[in-house]
Amino acid sequence: MTLSELRFVVAVAKEKNFRRAASKCFVSQPALSLAIKKLEDELNVSLFERNRTEVTITKIGEKIVAQANLILEEVEKIKSFAKSGGDPLDGLIKVGMIHSVGPYLLPQIIPILRKLAPKMPLEVEENITSSLELQLKNGQIDAAIVALPFNIPGIQVLPLYKEEFVVAVPNNHPWATRKNVDPKELSDEKVLLLNSGHCFSLQVVESCPDLSKKGEVLQGNSLETIRNMVASNLGITVLPKSATSDRYQNHLIKVIPFIKPIPSRTIAVAYRKSFVRMNAVEIIAEAVRLIKTDTIEML
Repeated sequence: MTLSELRFVVAVAKEKNFRRAASKCFVSQPALSLAIKKLEDELNVSLFERNRTEVTITKIGEKIVAQANLILEEVEKIKSFAKSGGDPLDGLIKVGMIHSVGPYLLPQIIPILRKLAPKMPLEVEENITSSLELQLKNGQIDAAIVALPFNIPGIQVLPLYKEEFVVAVPNNHPWATRKNVDPKELSDEKVLLLNSGHCFSLQVVESCPDLSKKGEVLQGNSLETIRNMVASNLGITVLPKSATSDRYQNHLIKVIPFIKPIPSRTIAVAYRKSFVRMNAVEIIAEAVRLIKTDTIEML
């Protein structure tokens, strides 16, 4: 059993395709297939079920891939220690962020991190929660900034801040002069939300159950696209309060608070319990807490 064989197995499990996995590993497909067959013979198990259209991982294969990921992560830790001299703030860190957080949090924490950890660049993956969960468990990212709850075995979470939701309407909408809105009223409007699968949309619907029963809901690919559709007078939307800071103001849109209890969410940084660069996670959390803004409540 070699590290190369373990990398090949992990790549096939991720890509569900031998050709793509071989390309990712910079080897020929026959070489990758031969190495995996050799490992299967050594272990006397079948890791994958193969047919013409797809590759499916077996139950024992899932357990072996999970262990292989842990082994490869430990190997990367050794390389990281050697490269940085053991300094957890020296070297790249891969961070995942949900789409409704990344564009609003990153511009605020990057300048702070440049001062706190100048030798720790961020490689950022924006994705939906379910994809970030998989990438975090597989070691493809080191940490993820997500909305709670995020209850995943082997994953620890550190709450960062609480954020309220607000309503955004066109400036000629009947609500534009109002001081607040009841979440129940959303079901009488054309509401624009992120595509299904985004946790923010699910949280909005949870805050207004009637919205999914009798409301008219349109979907968009990003909050900024939705904001512009609202400005064009297509409908209204719900935004996290961080998306309404001064830099995102639009004179064609009026932002209105909800009545109490105000719908909100808690944002946290999640990381594997086995992750050894805890100082890196903590410095990201510290950068968030140093943000000067009134749109979020630090925890």
